[in-house]
Amino acid sequence: MKIAIVILNWNGQQLLEKFLPTVVNFSTEATVYVADNASTDTSITFISENFPTVKIIQNMVNGGYAKGYNDALKNLSEAIFVLLNSDVQVTKNWLEPIISEFKNEPNLVAAQPKILDYKNKEYFEYAGAAGGFIDKYGYPFCRGRIFNSLEKDLRQYNDITEIFWASGACFFVKAKAFWEAGGFDEDYFAHQEEIDLCWRMQSQGGKIKYVGTSTVYHVGGATLETSNPKKTFYNFRNSLLNLLKNVNGLQAFVILFIRMVLDGVAAFQFLFQGKPKHFLAIIKAHIGFYKLIPKFLQKRKKYASNLKFYHIKSIVYQYFIRNNKNFNEL
Repeated sequence: MKIAIVILNWNGQQLLEKFLPTVVNFSTEATVYVADNASTDTSITFISENFPTVKIIQNMVNGGYAKGYNDALKNLSEAIFVLLNSDVQVTKNWLEPIISEFKNEPNLVAAQPKILDYKNKEYFEYAGAAGGFIDKYGYPFCRGRIFNSLEKDLRQYNDITEIFWASGACFFVKAKAFWEAGGFDEDYFAHQEEIDLCWRMQSQGGKIKYVGTSTVYHVGGATLETSNPKKTFYNFRNSLLNLLKNVNGLQAFVILFIRMVLDGVAAFQFLFQGKPKHFLAIIKAHIGFYKLIPKFLQKRKKYASNLKFYHIKSIVYQYFIRNNKNFNEL
């Protein structure tokens, strides 16, 4: 089973200098690619001079995560793609447990390892932690991370289990399933496109797994920090797009209405916290969503399904009203 590790890069030479050596050293069974999203720094020269075994894919434009990977992967022939953020430190034998799952589980289409915080290695990292889920209203959360509450790694998630979405920070996906589902939706640009893709692949009968016997460390926020309003914009807009595109029937519109009310509450919370840029980001996210409704109504004709997509009804209620901060308390 041939494996392609593909690192998307945009002006990230400092990250490549720091993290590419461990990827090369601990991934001898795979072919390592760097897909460059039209960088203007000296990333490509650095790779060529220091890592001759790493293959370079040159994208002509910076199309973000979604288009960047779609463009980079279209000419690869490997059976498994490992889409790896440039700010991830891998560990020895990180590939083997997950590749074994693909070999032993024919319906497995995507997976992720345990993702810990590079800056605080005893804790799970925000982007993926121990596997992702969403609630009925489209809010994503993880085993090991609910909103901004991160659990300490006490080996409580050293298991192998099915999840709803695998993190785009370290995303293992079967090439055949990736293309059969249509690849990433480029209208997302960045954030939550992996949730959308996992949703579509499961609607086609695939399984998504978390493999806690493999570990990586993620810096997080190297491209957009959590405090960046752009991140707020993409997360709020794209989760609305996920619901419109993938939830079948009239229930989608009821769910969307409730979700948008909850977004309004979140927006005013940002305002009261003295974060007006995030307040505006949610307003802009809704405007961006409205603009894409006609296009996504066409997409929902193709992709909407009756898949049971949510783990619990409301993570907002569980977290803010019942004060449940850990996944095992839900």
